[in-house]
Amino acid sequence: MAELGLNEHHQNEAISYMRFARFKRGLCLKTVDSCFQDLKDSRLVEETFTVDEVTDMLDGLQTVVHSEVESELINTTYTNVLLLRQLFAQAEKWYLKLQTDISELENRELLEQVAEFEKSEFTSSNKKPSADLIKPKLAPINEGGSELLNKAVACLQEENEKLKTRLRTIEIQATAALDEKSKLEKSLKDLQMIQGDQKTNVNKDITELENRVAALKCQLEKTLNDSTANQKSLEENLVTTKHDLLKLQDQLSTAEKELEKKFQQTAAYRNMKEILTKKNEQIKDLRRRLSKYEPED
Repeated sequence: MAELGLNEHHQNEAISYMRFARFKRGLCLKTVDSCFQDLKDSRLVEETFTVDEVTDMLDGLQTVVHSEVESELINTTYTNVLLLRQLFAQAEKWYLKLQTDISELENRELLEQVAEFEKSEFTSSNKKPSADLIKPKLAPINEGGSELLNKAVACLQEENEKLKTRLRTIEIQATAALDEKSKLEKSLKDLQMIQGDQKTNVNKDITELENRVAALKCQLEKTLNDSTANQKSLEENLVTTKHDLLKLQDQLSTAEKELEKKFQQTAAYRNMKEILTKKNEQIKDLRRRLSKYEPED
């Protein structure tokens, strides 16, 4: 890196522009000097002048110098714009966007650094410009650079297509996963509904059995009230029936617990139905046995 913070090539370009600016500045100063010299040669021919004459000469000199300096400043501005245009045009060929910081143009420290650099390059050394520093214009971009840029664009496009293909694959996989999730959720809901129906049916069967037992108890009580002669036998049968009833209730409780644990197993439910059927048969048998002791009308 050189004194201006640029590489060697860019610093040489800066030196070329500074040489051009020094040349233009010298011409401007010579023009201003000639304005004063012309005033001396054309107007200062007498030894004494009045105030009005001096004022008129200075006003004329001011007008000429003002015009020359303004013209040079305008030309310098246009020249700088053309230089920036060259740089921007080269950058746009490479699809680049350059930015400038206008506030840095009034940075006193940087301005002094540029002044020292100019002094070291032009004033002290007084060396002649080398052939490498004299360039009429910036070198244009050749076809090799464009070909390299086209290759880079093609590579990026290929990579973009690969990413699009991968994205489509991921979207298909995600859609399949969502469909599978929906199917699983539907299956779970159906299973929960079946389980609820099975539990409702079991509860209904138990309720019916309890109603039957209650009805049987009422019939037994009525039989005991109507058959005082066979009270002892009926009491024995009632005790037996109560034991059977307790045993039946215990079996029903056990069956209910098993059904709660394995409510998804239909075989267990069928076994429970068989047990209930057998108990119904036992109850019917008991009713037949009790009917023997009922008095005939």
